[in-house]
Amino acid sequence: MPADRTPPLNALRAFDAVSRHMSFQKAAAELFVTPAALSYQIRQLEEHLELKLFNRLNRSIELTEHGHRIAPGLREGFERLTVTMRQLTRRRSGNTLVISAGPGFTAKWLAPRLYRYLAQHPDVDIRISASLKLVDFQTDDVDVAIRFGGGSYPGCTPIKLTGEFVTPMCSPSLLTGPTPLRRPEDLIHHTLIHDDTHIGVFELATWRDWLEAAGIQGVEAGQELHFDLANHAQDAAISGAGVVLGRTVLAQGDLDSGRLVAPFDLKLKADFSFYLIVHKDRADCSAVRSFTDWMFNECDGTQNMEIQGPPV
Repeated sequence: MPADRTPPLNALRAFDAVSRHMSFQKAAAELFVTPAALSYQIRQLEEHLELKLFNRLNRSIELTEHGHRIAPGLREGFERLTVTMRQLTRRRSGNTLVISAGPGFTAKWLAPRLYRYLAQHPDVDIRISASLKLVDFQTDDVDVAIRFGGGSYPGCTPIKLTGEFVTPMCSPSLLTGPTPLRRPEDLIHHTLIHDDTHIGVFELATWRDWLEAAGIQGVEAGQELHFDLANHAQDAAISGAGVVLGRTVLAQGDLDSGRLVAPFDLKLKADFSFYLIVHKDRADCSAVRSFTDWMFNECDGTQNMEIQGPPV
């Protein structure tokens, strides 16, 4: 191959996709082409380089020595190209702010308040990515992330927003129903709603922990509901389906409005807190700075909130 001839970009991208997936079928799906078209591009690249890059086996493929040698460099090159193009797009689009936050926090805390930020900063275009997955600020199109964690985020500046507590919460209708909820012992007559969002992600007190702290035994033998999203568990409690061990930060709006009440004084403090995470490369962005200041001020109200008990 002449030294000044660069292989076709499509063929290089085809090789990168196949070497990552080690499957023509999966790589073709990623690139929105047929496996046959992808196979043709790989053959073109091999002919261009005059090198064999894959060994075709009966039901699988494997990289040759030459394929192993060029795969890491191509992967890094495409990743850098993706980051560069995202940065160019962001600069061209002006004050676009991409925020990553958990689904429960987004639905119950962030979304109902964002209109106040937008009223102060009408020139900022907000985009929300509601996800609990880890964010890679170098490759993901994210400016700031809000996470419930321990505060250790290498390469980033974590800003503590507020702590968190859990306590039983329910619809006001359960306080005066056929089996009124007045004492912790009355929980045995009600469905216990579990928010399982944290399982495998972070530690959070459970119903068993709260009942033990309250000195109550035998309640968990009753009917139970489990949800893998905090806002779904909370909404079920609002509808009167049972009593949720709710998170005070996420439930603040529903408590303030009276859709939920917290009938007992006992609250268990979580080991983790909410953090706003900013990558060091984005700290000087005006939209990031204004959003950080706004979040800090909004969370003052959350930190100082008092959980209201049932009306007397």
